Amino acid sequence: MPINPYQAYKQQSVMTMTKGEMLNRLFEEIVKQLGCAEVFIERKDFVKTNEALQKAQKILSHLKSTLDYQYDISNNLAALYDFFISQIVSANVKKDASIIKEITPMIAELQDSFAQADRIARK
Repeated sequence: MPINPYQAYKQQSVMTMTKGEMLNRLFEEIVKQLGCAEVFIERKDFVKTNEALQKAQKILSHLKSTLDYQYDISNNLAALYDFFISQIVSANVKKDASIIKEITPMIAELQDSFAQADRIARK
């Protein structure tokens, strides 16, 4: 089966990312999925709402599973990820975009903090 050149490029770019770049990409995807979920809720497309919120939830669960608990901050991040997951589940059950609007800036701020830390670490 021939490989799609775009897929090959995409796979290669993921394989060569730094940990910081990968983390940033994951946070970008969370924010993107939350934005999509808001739109889908407005359109009353609850199947797509569910899919978008589950994607965001899975990424946060993955981030939590990769934490190294030998560092104190990992416990704080785990609690934060649990809070975000809980809010996403609540938004999904209630189909309430206001919950999504509340947590999206917090997630974006966390993303910015990680990006800044990555820039500092690279110097």
